[in-house]
Order: sequence, then C-alpha cells, then structure tokens
Amino acid sequence: MNRVTSDPRLSAGTAPAAAAEAVPPDTPRIRQRYWTARARRDAWIFILFALPNIALIAVFTYRPLVANFQYSLLNWTLGEATAINVGLQNYIDFFTSSSAVSVLGTTAIFTVFTVGGAMVLGLLVALALNQKVPGRTFARAAVFAPYVLSGVGVGLVWLFIFDPVYGVLSWILRGLGAASPEWINDPKLALVMVIIVYIWKNLGYCAVVYLAGLQSLPQDVMEAASLDGAGTFRRFISISFPLLSPTTFFLLITTLLSSLQAFDILKVMTPTGQGTNTLMFESYLQAFGAYNRAGASAAVSVILFILVLIITVVQMRFVERKVHYA
Repeated sequence: MNRVTSDPRLSAGTAPAAAAEAVPPDTPRIRQRYWTARARRDAWIFILFALPNIALIAVFTYRPLVANFQYSLLNWTLGEATAINVGLQNYIDFFTSSSAVSVLGTTAIFTVFTVGGAMVLGLLVALALNQKVPGRTFARAAVFAPYVLSGVGVGLVWLFIFDPVYGVLSWILRGLGAASPEWINDPKLALVMVIIVYIWKNLGYCAVVYLAGLQSLPQDVMEAASLDGAGTFRRFISISFPLLSPTTFFLLITTLLSSLQAFDILKVMTPTGQGTNTLMFESYLQAFGAYNRAGASAAVSVILFILVLIITVVQMRFVERKVHYA
C-alpha cells in the first residue's frame, strides 16, 4: 500500500508561490483585449458627432478669446493699418485712470441689485404662482413673457415710460401734483432706471425656475411638518427654502453671469453711458465710442473675463458646499 506523504513546500502558505514557479517563464500570458471592435466603433461615432461641435467652439469661442488677449497688448486705433505692441500698458492705464473706480463700482452695484432683486422678487412671485387659483397658467405665461422679449424692444418701451416730458410715468406724477425726476440726465437716477428695467426683464426667468423647484419638493415631508403643527412660514423657512438651495445656486450663477454681460438695455436707454458704465459697456465705449481704442477695449474685456472666471470658481468651490442635494 502506497503512503501519500505531504510536502511542506505545498502547504497553504507556499502553494501559490510553488504554482507560480511551476509555470514556464516563456509561456505567453493571455491579455484582456480592451480595444475591441465595438470600442473602436463607439470611438469613431463619438468623434463623428463631437468633432463638428468642438471645431465650432474652437473657431468661434476660443480663437476670439485668444485673439482678444493679443489685442489687449496693442495700442491700436480702429481704422489704422498698424498697431504698436505696448505690453500691459492698457491694463495699467485702466487701473490708474480716474474712471476705473467708477466703472468697477457701477458694475458691482448693478450686478448686486439686479441679481438680488430678480431672485428675491422671483421667489415671491413663484410662491404666489404655486397656489391653486384660477388663471394661474395665464399668470405664469405673463410673468415669463418679458424674459423672452428683445432687450432692445424692452429698452425702447421703458425709455418712453421714464421720459421726463412725454413719458407715462411723468404723466402719472403730474396728475398727482409731483414733478418727474430727470431719469435720463441724472447719472444716479439713470443707474436706478436700468436696474429697475433689468430686474423686470429677468423676474419671470427666476420665478419660473423657482416655481419648478417648488413643485419638485417632497410633499410627504411638507405634510408631516404640517401635521406636527408647523405653519406656512415655518415650513418655508425650515424645509422649503433649504431644499431649494440647488435652484438658488443655479440661479445665482446664471443671473450673475447675465448681469455682468448686460449690454443691450444699457445701450438703448443710456447711449453714452451716463452713470451706467459697467465693464461690458465700458468695453464697447472704448472701441466704438469717442476713443476708437481697440486695445483698451480688449483690455477691459479681459478684465471682465477674469472677473467672471474668479466669481464662477469661487461659487463652485465654496458656495456649492452649502447646497443640499436630495
């Protein structure tokens, strides 16, 4: 009878090593094929559909952006065939000029009040439109309609309303025995005027987005809070508003970028920039106003681009931490 003897080298601890040593070194290993025919086909389909879009973005977005950086380093007057490379002199001239503080301050005031006013009033309107009352569909459409209107048309209509002589507002004030303010000629009132118009135009956008957020809130949570004795205001402060933080964050980014790039209403209502010189409008005035300085205009545009980039990064980095996603 043969006796089976156990080899200590084939114990549990050394069996894998012994098995690995038993494989001849020149034995080919089977590699998994990641780049299969289907993967190549999917890659070509992706390139086929994505390449036209990438080409359009590169030609019409990134190429002008790079060219604008190059133009900001030039002393170039529109219409001249030659330009002088001055380096960062256009940036130095802007920040050392007397109008730099005014332009940056006007940009900050315009952005803060238009973004804050549109979001706060939009939320209040959304709360009203969320009620089950007759005619709410028509009211929602009427509130959203100004947002899709042309900025030029909106500016012309409101310019007639604010006209101190022939405007509708002046006619109402004269009927009440009061004089109409000089909205157009007073720089401070001109800024207030365009802020009111811009809030009115963007109010419907914020209201509709907030309305969508309100209608997506979990109703079981709201009903549980109501059964616990929480009133309407308490439910809104403790439940609804925190759950609307993704909507608020989205609106904050989109309306902020839109306000920083506002131009059409400013140009129509204050053609020469009477107290409404934001960075965007100042860039236009430098190039196509009385100066025809394309290099200085490009420098202001680059400053605006950097400002928008910083604000976006800060929002995505810090503000999003306070967003409560379901």
